[in-house]
Amino acid sequence: MTCDLLEEKLNQKQILISDGGMGTELEKLGVINDSGLWSSDALLHHPDAVYDIDRAYLEAGADIITTATYQANPLFLKKRLSTSTDKPLITKAVEIARRAKSDFGRDHPKAQMPLIAGSVGPYGAYLNDGSEYTGNYHLSKNEFKAFHLPHLRLLKQAGVDFFAFETIPNFTEVQALVELLRDNFKGISAWVSFSVNHVFDLCDGTNLEQAITYLNQVPQISAVGVNCTDIENITPILDRVNLISEKPIVVYPNNGDDYDSNLGKWVSSPNKPKFADITSNWIDKGARIIGGCCRTTPDDIHNIFTVVHSDRVFA
Repeated sequence: MTCDLLEEKLNQKQILISDGGMGTELEKLGVINDSGLWSSDALLHHPDAVYDIDRAYLEAGADIITTATYQANPLFLKKRLSTSTDKPLITKAVEIARRAKSDFGRDHPKAQMPLIAGSVGPYGAYLNDGSEYTGNYHLSKNEFKAFHLPHLRLLKQAGVDFFAFETIPNFTEVQALVELLRDNFKGISAWVSFSVNHVFDLCDGTNLEQAITYLNQVPQISAVGVNCTDIENITPILDRVNLISEKPIVVYPNNGDDYDSNLGKWVSSPNKPKFADITSNWIDKGARIIGGCCRTTPDDIHNIFTVVHSDRVFA
């Protein structure tokens, strides 16, 4: 029987708030020296910065914080680092999140305890070539299992509350992760958030309805949705997902900034919706877990918190 902590939390609260971006917050602090390692570089050299960001999201109102392990698959770390530091790094990320959770609980004794999601990125994150946004990689189901199993084991041993399978663009990889969950982690659940293309199917071309219908039949999947897509895409995606999902829906988009290649930097768009203005619409369309992905901040999460805890939502 699954000890579904995420489902328990959803039963306690109408809407759950997840955290926001980690890598871009670390980048703002200037603590990422190796862009190829991304947040793993901060885990190696500036773990206190990771703690501070985890804690900032909790103070902003997050019910869930995700570990800084999206790209920190053991094979990726072994490839990037000269020494075998994968276990300490993955364990360290979970320990940092658990310390932030514990300290938050000490300072806010009346608050409900947040959950820790063990972040698991796709094989494309290991390739480090942007293919999590194309799904253009091809492994067998068993090869996907062999790739992900060590990562899941380390996260579970370190004490995450559930897994967050994030930015998954490939349906065979989804099936492999589900089978790993079923066969090796019977006491823990996961959410699956897809990486979608311009027509809002999985990036590998799999029909979104097909993927969600498959996950509807998996007891250990506690929520389904999308992440790392433009904030403007969430409303039309919810219109599709809400028609077919038997699971709570999770959405955590990017903040809507555009990258200007001529300027060589991200540029805010005044025409993009803001979390404060659009969160209530997402709730009306069925979102149960709402957070942010790339370039979102604790301020964005607090804006979501303000909407979620308004009288409009909790009448």
